[in-house]
Amino acid sequence: MRDQCDVQLYSLSTCSHCKDTKEFLNQCGVTYDCVDVDKLDLEQRKKVLEEIKKINPKCAFPTLVVGGKVIVGFKKEEIKEVLGIT
Repeated sequence: MRDQCDVQLYSLSTCSHCKDTKEFLNQCGVTYDCVDVDKLDLEQRKKVLEEIKKINPKCAFPTLVVGGKVIVGFKKEEIKEVLGIT
């Protein structure tokens, strides 16, 4: 399995697909950093949204970044593949 220190999740606290992604990562024992964008204050939110737009121009959620690979949405098989989970 890939080194998990480089797994970043951008999500919304009210998004069902984001919740599914978090739950899946947790079930797989993946260590990841998560930012619930909607819980940030205005300044932080603007900054994080600009970061997200660089890797995901549509700024859709969840946005999962594993190393250099970006996965938008809850795509279980893609997530398993990039993390090396069988």
